Amino acid sequence: QVHVVESGGGLAQPGGSLRLLCSVSGSLFSINAMGWYRQAPGDERDLVANITSGGNANYADSVKGRFTISGDFAENTVSLQMHSLKLEDTTVYYCNAESRDPAEGTKFYYWGQGTQVTVSS
Repeated sequence: QVHVVESGGGLAQPGGSLRLLCSVSGSLFSINAMGWYRQAPGDERDLVANITSGGNANYADSVKGRFTISGDFAENTVSLQMHSLKLEDTTVYYCNAESRDPAEGTKFYYWGQGTQVTVSS
């Protein structure tokens, strides 16, 4: 069983900062990428940022220059530092981890329960 636990969501004012943390544990193949997605009610789940075990990071255009993702693939943790928060950043954020069976090449995806981020004055 694999556990994906997020923390760090909450309330921030416009222009403020929050830091999300995610820890992945359990029986799984080596993680090759971790990331953060967000989903508003009725919308699709969209990528916010992800990072590979090789250190390559990818960001949604809407968060470039404001958010920074960091991953520790030895500890299976990933964080998302969010600065200059905007009202439109308000939604639920989900942590994602991707692992791969090196023998079969099969990929596995794991999701957290989500953490609410609210930006409001």
